[in-house]
Order: sequence, then C-alpha cells, then structure tokens
Amino acid sequence: MANLVQQPVVLAGEGWADYALLDSGHGRKLERYGRYRFIRPEPQAMWTPRLDHWPADGEFVPGSDEDGGGRWQFANAVSSDGWQLAWDDVRFTAQCTPFRHLGFFPDMAPVWTWMRQQLLGMEQAQTLNLFGYTGVGSLALSACGPVAHVDASKKSVAQARANADLSGMAERPIRWLIDDAAKFAAREVRRGKRYDGIILDPPKFGRGPNGETWRIEEHLAPLVSDCRRLLDRDSRFLFLTVYAVRMSSLALAGLLAELFADLPGTIEHGDLAVSEEGEGARLLPTAIFARWSNPG
Repeated sequence: MANLVQQPVVLAGEGWADYALLDSGHGRKLERYGRYRFIRPEPQAMWTPRLDHWPADGEFVPGSDEDGGGRWQFANAVSSDGWQLAWDDVRFTAQCTPFRHLGFFPDMAPVWTWMRQQLLGMEQAQTLNLFGYTGVGSLALSACGPVAHVDASKKSVAQARANADLSGMAERPIRWLIDDAAKFAAREVRRGKRYDGIILDPPKFGRGPNGETWRIEEHLAPLVSDCRRLLDRDSRFLFLTVYAVRMSSLALAGLLAELFADLPGTIEHGDLAVSEEGEGARLLPTAIFARWSNPG
C-alpha cells in the first residue's frame, strides 16, 4: 500500500544559466529569459519588491478577464520568432505568447530533474507526457527511453518537434501525438498498455483537437484513474501538477492515495515554487502538485 506523506513538500526550483526570477512583488514578477528581461502578472506575489527599479525589455499587461488574456508592451526590440534557450541537454525556443507564457514553464525544471532521478538505471523506460505543451519535459524524459508526448494543440506539438531538432534529439523514440489527453489515456487502457512513468500538467479549462471540452473539476479524477491503470508495481512514478484553481494539494494527494492503495511506494503533495535570485530571496509559489514514486 502506497504511503501517504501528510506533511506538504515545497519543490522549489533555482534559476539556471538561461532563466532567473530576479524579483517579485505587488502582483508582478521580473524574470530573465536568456538575453531578455520581462515583467509578468503574478497574483501570488503579495509582498513588496526587493529592487527599486525593474528594467525590462517587455511587460505583459493583463486584460479584464481572468483567463490569461492581455497584450505585450515592449520597451526594446524582442525577436518575434523567438530565441534559443537551454536547460541541461535540452534546447528549445522561447517566445512571447498571447497567453503571457514564454513557450515553456520554468517552474517545472525541478520536476524534470526529479523524473530523471526516478528512472536512474533504466535505458528503455516507457513514459507518457499528457498535456505536454512544447515538449521540454518530453525531451528531458527521452534520455531514459521512449516517450509518448500528447497535446491537443497542433501548434504546440509542432514547436515540440522543432525543439527536438534544436536539441539534436529528432531521432529519439518520441511519439508526437495531437490528441485529447483523456481519450488517449482511455484508449491506452483498453489496449492494455503500461508505462514506467507518467506526468500530466492539465489546464483549468481546455479543448481537444476535435472540440472536446476539458474542465478540471469534472475530468481530472477519471483521467488520473486511467493513468493509474497504465501503471503497475514495477512502474516508477506519476507526477500531477495543477495551476490556477481553487484546490488544495491535499485533495490531489487524497485522490492518489485512493487510486494507488494497491501499489507500493510513496505519495507526496505540496507546492511548486521558484526561488528568487540574490540576497533575501523568497520562494514564489506557482502551482500545487501530488506525486507517487516507487523505487522498484
């Protein structure tokens, strides 16, 4: 029976050569993405900024809705075609998107490291990345074996393929799948498939390639249930992240505890966070997570 760790965990990422959280406060954050600096909204930055001045190349100004709309305002020229960044051995393109993101989620960096650690010693680990976006996590996993990368957005999957080319990983055994994550997982269950590890990073709301509707409150539990059926006693992990919802990591952990009751391993839950750079650095929370791990 999987052991549920009640005490929450803070999984905090540090900056690296191509990314840093420079400062945060008053509902905003200042970040460095390679050679550029940007200001973006951050509701959880409730404190006062440490720095007096925030020189930046651009700022995302939110609209009146709560769904990520708004526009970029640039103080300096920023490449509209994007620019190359790297994390470990993975190279990818960053770009100012209409949804305030930069084409990847830097708070996931400690998750990529953690997943690789769970698969140490395995050369042909079968992994599944649901809602895989532009593929940085899939490319990180591909060092350990074949990956199924699933996302409903043709544009995101095309960018993921381009990132594989940038990384020199185009020939690695990655299946790039434009599909509805819930439907794909259900089909894999019917096919009797199994995986050594699964990561899923679902949005609050989304649509599949054929107009399927995703609402996290309705559809998350059935999807995680199907993911559990794709894992067995020899599998190594499941990692679930949730953003921008009124939900506790305790709820995610309770779901995993129920679904993984018949498997060995450990269930943990808590916050993803990014550490500011420099003296007096604070941790900026970005998401909640729950994970199951099994050393095998």
